Amino acid sequence: MEHRATFTRMEDSTAADWQTIGGEFMRFAAQLPDRIITHLRLLENDYGGFPVDRYTHCLQTATRALKDGRDEEYVVCALLHDIGDTLGSHNHADIGAAILQPFVSEENHWMVKHHAIFQGYYFFQHIGLNRDLRDNFKAHLAYERTAEFCALYDNPAFDPKGETLPLAEFEPLLRRVMASPKQSIYKSASVLQTA
Repeated sequence: MEHRATFTRMEDSTAADWQTIGGEFMRFAAQLPDRIITHLRLLENDYGGFPVDRYTHCLQTATRALKDGRDEEYVVCALLHDIGDTLGSHNHADIGAAILQPFVSEENHWMVKHHAIFQGYYFFQHIGLNRDLRDNFKAHLAYERTAEFCALYDNPAFDPKGETLPLAEFEPLLRRVMASPKQSIYKSASVLQTA
């Protein structure tokens, strides 16, 4: 049976209520990788006109990064960079970045958040946009990292015959990267330390 707090307004909550909530939160947070995997699979058979479905694209991007010797955090960013496609049709990169933010470096977070603009270098001219839009960020420390991510991993990952490792290959990496947040306003909360 799930334990529940007793307040009806947060201002009336007690430390005991937050102990209860903290315990439930820890169980829920531990299941985050499972929820992410389920959501990533929603991209399967969603082609959107592309040569491969969005799921395959994510797997190919991660495969390319893994085979190139990138670290686990980077590979997980490659895997999840387009996970926001289903919910954020107009801002998918923001959604992927928001999911990853507590678990990855600032550079990797920035890379995922801005990859859509950088990927535009390869096709914006075909849809009436400026392909050099990424140059607005030339002064940013993660500019080269993001340009390289798109050039080496994201841009060429639309190949129906391209090497595509199965999701099971990436699950252990995803679980390790998401085992503990690097940054979160709740990271040092006492109820999360004792739960």
